[in-house]
Amino acid sequence: MKHILLAEDDTDYASILKQYLEISGYKVTWAKDGEEALGLYPATKPDICVFDVMMPKMDGFTLAENIIDAYPETPVVFLTAKGMKEDKIKGLKLGADDYVVKPFEADELVLRIANILKRSQRSLALPVAENGMSKIAIGSYTFDNANYTLTHPNTAHRLTEREAHLTAYLFANRNRMLKREDILLEVWGSDDFFSGRSMDVFISRLRKYFAEDTSISITGYRGLGLEFIVREKQ
Repeated sequence: MKHILLAEDDTDYASILKQYLEISGYKVTWAKDGEEALGLYPATKPDICVFDVMMPKMDGFTLAENIIDAYPETPVVFLTAKGMKEDKIKGLKLGADDYVVKPFEADELVLRIANILKRSQRSLALPVAENGMSKIAIGSYTFDNANYTLTHPNTAHRLTEREAHLTAYLFANRNRMLKREDILLEVWGSDDFFSGRSMDVFISRLRKYFAEDTSISITGYRGLGLEFIVREKQ
């Protein structure tokens, strides 16, 4: 049974939505505001989050930003009464997986949740290093794709499964142009719009991870793709 963390300040609306999701086979933990949802997350470890945008104490965008920063694999769906393009763009830039404008049919939300979970639960088979070992030297970093770690003399990062898969795929295809759709199909299993926005978030995160070594860069080319560059040190 998949677990949903629902954050919605409208008690009547939340009660009806919670019941419908439970009838549809999900376990649901309901939080009445953003602060409560953020506090509940570590204990519940949900498979997906459904957040109203306009909430007291902490709005849905701020809540999602906190959760995605700490748990980047967690899918997030926003609910809002607004149809403003600016709100949609803001949510997607945070790494949201979908955006549903109220009023909506509950069946529509259930279908979207099911599709997102199917996509996000896709098994990720990490590529093996060229030497057959799990540890790969990337510039001055050591990438361990078995233990999901990226270490540098100055820093160390514990990667998520998707971050590790993306790193391994980029390195295996380093110093050559990669089409966005090829990366998306390999790592996300889908090249739809929401997977693309999610990839942008993950690429930004990898750029920060590799910032200690100036011989490494991830360069994007609009309309074409991107290139994971690892320059040979002189």
